[in-house]
Order: sequence, then C-alpha cells, then structure tokens
Amino acid sequence: MNFRRIATTARRALAAPRAALNFLGRHGARAAAASAVAGLMLPAFSATLRPWIPHAIFALLVLAFLRVEPAAVARRLSRPMLIVAAVAWMMAAIPLGAGLVAHAFHLETLSPQMMLALFIVTAAPPVMSAPAFAFLMGLDGALSLTVMVACVLLTPLAAPFVAGFLLADALPLDPLRLAMNLGGLLAGSIAVAWAVRRLAGRERIEAARSEIDGVNVILLFAFIIAAMDGVVARFMSDPMLIVAITALTFAVAFAQIAVTYLGLRGIGRADAFTIALAAGNRNMGLMVAAMGASVPDLTWLYFALGQFPIYMLPMILKPLARRMAAADGAPAATDR
Repeated sequence: MNFRRIATTARRALAAPRAALNFLGRHGARAAAASAVAGLMLPAFSATLRPWIPHAIFALLVLAFLRVEPAAVARRLSRPMLIVAAVAWMMAAIPLGAGLVAHAFHLETLSPQMMLALFIVTAAPPVMSAPAFAFLMGLDGALSLTVMVACVLLTPLAAPFVAGFLLADALPLDPLRLAMNLGGLLAGSIAVAWAVRRLAGRERIEAARSEIDGVNVILLFAFIIAAMDGVVARFMSDPMLIVAITALTFAVAFAQIAVTYLGLRGIGRADAFTIALAAGNRNMGLMVAAMGASVPDLTWLYFALGQFPIYMLPMILKPLARRMAAADGAPAATDR
C-alpha cells in the first residue's frame, strides 16, 4: 500500500472543503447576517434540528475557547479594574436595573413568559462570536474576548441569583440545577478545547483559524434554523406579534448597548463601545440550552427572533465602530 499516494489523495479531496471553510471564515460577519435570513426559509428542518440546539451550543463553545489566545487575555488582565467594571455592569447592573423597571410595570404578573425572556436576554453572557465581530469592526478583540470569558465563567454563579430576583418562583428550572447545567456546559467545552489545542498545537490552530471560523458559520446557520422552529407558522397566524417581538428584540439590544456605552465612556470611546457591543448581544442560546425543554412558547419566540439583532448588528454598527476606533487612535482592522 502506497501511503504517500493515499495522503496525497486525501489532501486533494480535502482541498475543496477547506477552501469553502476558508471563504466562509473570511466573510464571517456577512455570512452570519445572511444565515439569519436564510434560516427563515427552511422551516421544514427547524423542528428536526431544535433538539440539537444544546449540542450546537456546546460545539460553538468549544470553537470559541479553541480560539482563545491566552496571551491576549493576559495583556488585558493587566488592567483588571476595567474587566471587573465591565463584568459587574453586564452581569449585575443591567439585569438588576431591567428587573426593577419590569417589576415597576408588574411585568411578572402581566406576562411571566416575557419576564423569563427578559431574564435570558440580560443574565446571559455575551455571545461567543463577540471577539470575532469586534475585530471585524475595527475594535479591540482582546478586550471583547477577556470580558466574554470572564462573564461566561461567572454565569453559573450569577444567573441563579438574577433568576431569583427577576422570576422568583416563575423560573421553570431549579436555580441549583441551572447553575449545574451551565457549569457542565462550560467545563466540558473548556476541557474539549484544551485537549484539541494540546493535540493539534498552537501553530496548527492558528493556521486553521479561517477554517475554524468557517465551521463556526456553519454551526450558526444550523443553530438559526433550529431556533426558527414555529416562527414561520406563528407569523402566518399572527404576523403583528412576530413584528412586535422582533422590534422589541432590536430595542432591547440597542438599549443595552446605549446604557453600557454611556455608563463606561469614561474609559475611552472605542473600549466602551467594544464592551457595549458585547452587552447588547447576549448568548441566550446558552440559557436556553441550560433550561432544556422548559422554555415556554412566547419566551421561545423572543429567543428565536432575538437572533436577528445578534446576527445583524455587527454589520449595522460597523461604520460607527470604525469611527470610534479611529477617533481613539486605535489601528483599523482589515476586513477578512
């Protein structure tokens, strides 16, 4: 058996898939925005893929931690008070402030399912793609990465307390079980990413960065299809409800971005906007995965439609981010 010939044949066979993954990885922001729209066009696959959402979340976590560069995190940790302030604002100030406003309007009585939606959109950490989007927008990806990792690691401890304040007895999952589920997802994904990094080596991981990003885009596409389960059918029966919830998800995302930027702008416009973008794009899928099948219909609709701001805001806000980075003297990142 000619192993050299087999290896050559295998490399040729993998050339086309690797090229496709490279293409997707280089155009990650555009591909993510396009996949959000395309996901609506495949409702027949949504119900089939919905049970796989926790697995997709786990895979996305693994890829995110696989891309974590310890040196970049270490550099940002040299200013620990900035990270502490950002995490405290995102994981405590925003959800508690939102809870006070919601309780003032008795949202927990008027619509417990929307109160649960408020919980998953304010208590969740930033999306795992936040550092990649920050880089593509000309912002500091290392800062976004450090804040995201810190928030993710804090989530199993912080989320149950926020749930107790926002939801009291309305949470369809025991807070201790929620913490254990979140901790299991995070610990497992970190362990798998560490093992892959040790086996492949830093150089191979860095060389395959675009391919990893391409796999990430594919997973995001499958995730958005699964998240859209029931959305098209609900739109046909009640289009105004879908339009209203979609508008609400954008309003909440913009509100979190605005209050975070205004609250932290003293640290510099580019850094404040980097953190604000992460605050506006929350990893609701992580909370949904932790709750399993316990998500009621209206909360699920908010989660599903809340993917549109996550997938589209990086493209919408990119010109503004570039101007802020340039005003602070930060080097502009190039498009990939």
